[in-house]
Amino acid sequence: MKTVGTLVAGREVYHVRVEHTVREAARYMSDRRVGAVAVLEGDRLAGVLSERDIMSRVVARALDPDTVKVGEVMTRELVVASASESNEDGVRKMKQAGCRHLPVIQGDRFLGMVSLRDLLQVDLSEKDEEIRLLNAYIHYVPPGTGRA
Repeated sequence: MKTVGTLVAGREVYHVRVEHTVREAARYMSDRRVGAVAVLEGDRLAGVLSERDIMSRVVARALDPDTVKVGEVMTRELVVASASESNEDGVRKMKQAGCRHLPVIQGDRFLGMVSLRDLLQVDLSEKDEEIRLLNAYIHYVPPGTGRA
């Protein structure tokens, strides 16, 4: 069984700090083409900042992204996944919470972030492999049967 921990293993961990401005965070996210980043306070995971947070808590309220700090608008109530949880459990948690990004932790250590897209790509790859194997089974011709 694949786990969310295997998805984040070896990946760069994208993060900003609570004291960064929203503009700095938005640039960072845009440069890396990610929709959400972990927010650290010291070495502790303090929250998550998503594109949705920026739109609804800064842009829609006409706040200045050059002065608003990430810590003021990030999501603090986090739904997280343990590194040992299955990909299916990760998707289930996202569905229940209505979110598209899930911080992955091991104990109290932040390991990385998985997106719904990450989890769905793994699921699609597994389904493609199952289809390939089923096709091979269905079309298998045993040796010596004379069928070609």
